[in-house]
Amino acid sequence: MSVRLPATLAALVLLAGCSGTAPTKTAAPATAAPVAAAATPADDNLNAVAWSQTAIEHDLIYLQTYRDAQSRLLSALADKQWDALPKDDRLAPAKGLKPAVVLDIDETVLDNSPYQARLIKSGGEYNEADWAAWCNEQRARALPGVVEFTQFAAAHGVAVLYISNRAKDLDQVTLANLRKAGLPVSGPEAFLGLGTFVEDCEQIGTEKGCRRQLISHKYRVLMQFGDQIGDFVTVLANNAAGRQKAMAPYLDWIGTRWFVLPNPTYGAWEPALFNNDWTAPRDERRRQKIQSLRFD
Repeated sequence: MSVRLPATLAALVLLAGCSGTAPTKTAAPATAAPVAAAATPADDNLNAVAWSQTAIEHDLIYLQTYRDAQSRLLSALADKQWDALPKDDRLAPAKGLKPAVVLDIDETVLDNSPYQARLIKSGGEYNEADWAAWCNEQRARALPGVVEFTQFAAAHGVAVLYISNRAKDLDQVTLANLRKAGLPVSGPEAFLGLGTFVEDCEQIGTEKGCRRQLISHKYRVLMQFGDQIGDFVTVLANNAAGRQKAMAPYLDWIGTRWFVLPNPTYGAWEPALFNNDWTAPRDERRRQKIQSLRFD
């Protein structure tokens, strides 16, 4: 690298050369040591959240799913034998019960990607306090196609019910957010959050089976929607084999009774890759996730 001399110093050097006197050597100014670029910590969620927020493919999948469901809803309504609850959750005969559709909320009905984006920006991870604060903002937007589908269902006498793993004490802010987003709310029992009491049923963790059983006494369920397989059926073992086993009896229902939506940002699929051990350090969880990848 050449060193550029100030103009006055250059002039003095030139004059000294003309006088025949050897110029005094001037030490070149010291160059600053290059500053090492700060290491950017890897965030496994960056691409997932960026895709969810910016890729038109994301929106098209939601539109496609809800439009397809809407095109099938009236035939399901007309078929009095049609039911979308798994056999373990159907505790009362469906005949003569009021029809309903059952939807998960987060990443099925409402878009919470801004919350995930905030975690990426801060370098943090999910925690209940920040999540509750986000829910209280009531700013989550409806995902593409869901408003049209649920309004169509409600207009045809089909109850719209939401089974969510949002805590039960977030019921009022969640219902308010749903209404703001244009989604119908079918009565006070429309929101069944985590912690909903179901008599004679022991809820395991965040599983939704007890709440589906509660619905089974009052409704014939035409369709279910979710971004996790636990939104449809109880998963006894959250590993690859257990997840496949839970879904195996119901593969024919996908796209007719059950509609599964994409969520690369979070879900039970992720801890299944590191033995469900959230206490493991972040780097260790990441190492195990990389180990789970296929390379051929």
